[in-house]
Amino acid sequence: MIITPVATSSAEGKKILGQLADRFQLADTQCRQGVTEIIADIRQRGDEALIEYIRKFDAPTITADKLRVSEEELHEALTLVDEEFLDTLELAIERIYAFHEHEKEQSWMVTREDGTITGRLVNPVDSAGLYVPGGQGGKTPLVSSVLMNGIPAAIAGVEERIMVTPPDENGKINPALLVAAQEIGITEIYKAGSAWAIAALAYGTETIPKVDVIVGPGNQYVTEAKRQVSGRVRIDMIAGPSEVLIIADQTGVPAYIAADMLAQAEHDPQALAMCITTDQAMAEQIVIELDKQLLELSRAEIAERSLRERGVILVAEDLEEAIWHANKIAAEHLELMIDNPFEWLTRIRHAGAIFLGRHTPESAGDYLAGPNHVLPTMGTARFSSALGVETFIKKSSLIAYSQEALIADSHHIQKLANLEGLTAHARSAAIRTTKK
Repeated sequence: MIITPVATSSAEGKKILGQLADRFQLADTQCRQGVTEIIADIRQRGDEALIEYIRKFDAPTITADKLRVSEEELHEALTLVDEEFLDTLELAIERIYAFHEHEKEQSWMVTREDGTITGRLVNPVDSAGLYVPGGQGGKTPLVSSVLMNGIPAAIAGVEERIMVTPPDENGKINPALLVAAQEIGITEIYKAGSAWAIAALAYGTETIPKVDVIVGPGNQYVTEAKRQVSGRVRIDMIAGPSEVLIIADQTGVPAYIAADMLAQAEHDPQALAMCITTDQAMAEQIVIELDKQLLELSRAEIAERSLRERGVILVAEDLEEAIWHANKIAAEHLELMIDNPFEWLTRIRHAGAIFLGRHTPESAGDYLAGPNHVLPTMGTARFSSALGVETFIKKSSLIAYSQEALIADSHHIQKLANLEGLTAHARSAAIRTTKK
């Protein structure tokens, strides 16, 4: 049996739930140290170090003058994709744009009767680095990552959007990635991946400019590099392996549930596929479906390892209990495969994205529905949100006092400043209101 269903009330079930609620983890010590050394090397030697890493791990013959994707390569890519791909790409772009347009924020000001003006000024950052993983050496181009990173940045108004992605062994980028980038207005693209690409974006090299924000998924080296440069630049999040939690009652469809668990499991052996059902028979049917559908997958070996080592099927007493556990787990993807899911929606407090009903697979959210698929993992949905337009903006407070308003407030400003022992603060208000 690939996964053995466990009751939530059992000792084993309680142990599993405890582990799921506390699953946040950073990269191992070796990875952390390795990334620290890579970042320091890129800071010190710039393009020279960058080229060495790319030659060692990706493209053995690349040179500095080939780091940036050329105009010729961009034009060539347009001739190498078919019309069907372009039609799908156009629909995905339209859906993602339409969703993220609603996230735009406006500057605002409030005026009090005494003439004081306060408010908030909303501006985009100047530049953003968009990391797109290589996808098996370019064989499986992650087009959706280009769109999910680049479109919110465009809507925010970021003028300089810089994409980095590792080249194949011949120093090429999959044309589908280059076409997707061009279709959303990204033409500054560099052939670099892993931790050295993140370091280059954070600190700049002779060729790759430094940026203000870095976003995009990646392996543990990418994630650790983003963590280490965070503070110098903004990052979207510290992401872990992909995960799904499916809540299912007796109306769930075992074949659908199994398919969605496998969709997560095929990502990576560390991916986390979870189901909490209120029906023991349902749990057993899901296991049967997992075994059957696994045989049909191109990445069956990865999916099977993920399910055997990390997959979870729990049986809860009722939906109240299942939802309570879902909020504790705070999954990246939460599917409510239950009767009348909208009736339970207000009970959900913590999830990266919520999928409602048996006809809403998580894969729809990954590609075409519109909401962003860059989501918080490892329980961080308790306090974090999906990547969006707000990731690429910053807010400045506005304050303007009239003389009358400052006279009215001066005593209180001085009172608090003196209480804190900051007499110069107090004087800066007093000097403006003292009669000469």
